[in-house]
Amino acid sequence: MHLAYPAVLAALLFAIGVYGVLARRNLVLVLMSVELMLNAVNLNLIAFDAWLRDALHAGQALTLFTITVAAAEIGLGLAIVLLVYRTRGSADVDRLTGLGDRAAEVPAQAGPVPTDDASKGQPVS
Repeated sequence: MHLAYPAVLAALLFAIGVYGVLARRNLVLVLMSVELMLNAVNLNLIAFDAWLRDALHAGQALTLFTITVAAAEIGLGLAIVLLVYRTRGSADVDRLTGLGDRAAEVPAQAGPVPTDDASKGQPVS
C-alpha cells in the first residue's frame, strides 16, 4: 500500500474538521469537528507506523494516547456544553461572548489616596 492514500485521506479529514470548527455555530458540532481532526492525526500515525515498520510501534502507542486525550476532551467538552445550554438556553458559539468574570469587568472604585507629611514637604516627626 502506498503512503499517499492514507495521507491524502487524513489531509481531507483534517481540512473538513478545520472547516467545521471555523464555520459551525453549534458547540456540539464544533466538538465533533475537533474529533474529526484528531482522527485524521490518528490515521497519519498508524499509516506512518505501518510504512516505517517500526519495531516499537510508536505510532500505535501515540494513537492510543491520542484516543485517551480525545475521550477526556469529549467528556469535559460535553459537560461544559450542557452547563452553557442550561444557563443560557442556547449552545450557539456566537452568543457566548460574556463567559468572563463579571467582577473583572467592573473597575475598582478609587478612594482617596492617603498622603503623608513627607510628600507635602513637611518633615515627619
